Amino acid sequence: MVIVQNYDFDQVTDRNGTASIKWDEADRLFGGEHLIPLWVADMDFQVPAEITEALSNRIQHAIYGYTSASEDYYQIVKQWMAHRHQWAIKKEWICHSPGVVTALNLIVDGFTCEGDKVLIQSPVYPPFAKSALNQNRELVTNPLINDNGVYRMDFVDLEHKLSNSKVSLMILCSPHNPVGRVWTKRELAKVAELANKYDVLVVADEIHHDLVFEGHHHTPYALISEEASDHSIICTAPSKTFNLAGLQISNIIIPNSSLRRKYLKQVRRFGLGEPNTLGVTAAEAAYRFGESWLDQCLTYIKKNANFVTNFLKKNLPDLKMTPIEGTYLGWIDCRKLGWDKLRLQQFLIKEAGLALNQGYAFGTDGEGFVRINLACPQSLLKEAMNQLQSAFQHHL
Repeated sequence: MVIVQNYDFDQVTDRNGTASIKWDEADRLFGGEHLIPLWVADMDFQVPAEITEALSNRIQHAIYGYTSASEDYYQIVKQWMAHRHQWAIKKEWICHSPGVVTALNLIVDGFTCEGDKVLIQSPVYPPFAKSALNQNRELVTNPLINDNGVYRMDFVDLEHKLSNSKVSLMILCSPHNPVGRVWTKRELAKVAELANKYDVLVVADEIHHDLVFEGHHHTPYALISEEASDHSIICTAPSKTFNLAGLQISNIIIPNSSLRRKYLKQVRRFGLGEPNTLGVTAAEAAYRFGESWLDQCLTYIKKNANFVTNFLKKNLPDLKMTPIEGTYLGWIDCRKLGWDKLRLQQFLIKEAGLALNQGYAFGTDGEGFVRINLACPQSLLKEAMNQLQSAFQHHL
C-alpha cells in the first residue's frame, strides 16, 4: 500500500533575513514600509522533504567541484516529461541554462541579427521584451484580446506581424504569464501553422507547464506537429514547479540538431556550460519524489485563487481577477477605478501596504492591472485582502 503524505501549505515560514529578494528587498524596491510581498514569482511553500534530504546528503560530501548532469538526471527528466506531459524526449535534446531568462537572451543574441524583429504577445512577462531590447533587436507586439475577462490570441494580427520578413523569432508564453491562460492544442496549432508558413523560429517559455489546474491541459508546443518540433526551442525548468528558482537550473529542450548545436555554441561562448551542483541534486529529487507535493500544491493554489476572486466580488466589486487556468499568478483588473497607473501603484504601496507587480510593466496592454502571487499560505492572502479593503474604506 502506498502511503501519500499530506503537506501543510498553511504553514507560515519566516523568510525575512534569508536574503530573499521577494521579502528582504520588497520595501526598498517598492519604496514602502512593512509591505506584504505578493509580487515576484517564487512560492512561500517549503519544498518536499525529499529535496531537502537530497541536498543535505550532497552537502555532507563537503566537496562541491564542477558538476555535470548525470545519466540518472537525464533519465528522470525524460520520465517526467513522458509521464506528466506525454512527451517522449531524447537525452541529447536536453540542454542546460542557469535559467529561462538567461536562455532567452542567449537565443535572441545567437539566433537573430541586428535589424531583425522579435515578436511577443502582450501583456507578457517583462524579460521577454528585455531579451530583445538587450540585443538591440526591434520589438513587435501581437497584443492578446481581452474578451470580457478571458484572453485569446489575435490570429489576424499575428499573421500580419509574422508576414514581415524581418520578424525571425517569436517568444511564446505557454502557459501565459500573467493572464493565466493555458493555450489549447487548437490555439497552439494555429500558431505553429503561421510560424511555419513564414519561417519564424518559436521559442516557447513553458516554465509554468506543470502548474495547470483541473479541467485544463498543457500541450508542449513541440508536440503540435513534426514541423513545430523542428522549428522550436522549448524552455522548461523545475524552478516554478518546485520552488527552486534560487538553485539556477533549467532544461532547454531542442529536438532539431542544427538548432541545438547553435544554442550550445552560445552556452559555451558565455561560459555557462556547467550546471549548479546543488541545482542538479534538487531537480533530480524533485522530479523523482515531488509529484504528490505538486498535486496538493495545485489544489491549494486554486483554493487561494477562488478565495481572492470571491473576496473581490463580495467586498471590492470594482476589482476583478481574470479566470486562472494555470500558473500561480493572479491578474486583477483595476480599470473600473479610473485611476492612472501611478496613482494605482502608490495607493497599493502607501495605503494598502502591498507589494504587487504593476500591470504596465507587462506592456501598455497591462495598464490598470496588477499581478498577485497566489503561492503563499492563505492566511497571508487574507491579511493582504483585508488591508486592501481597509485602504479603500479609508480612502473613500
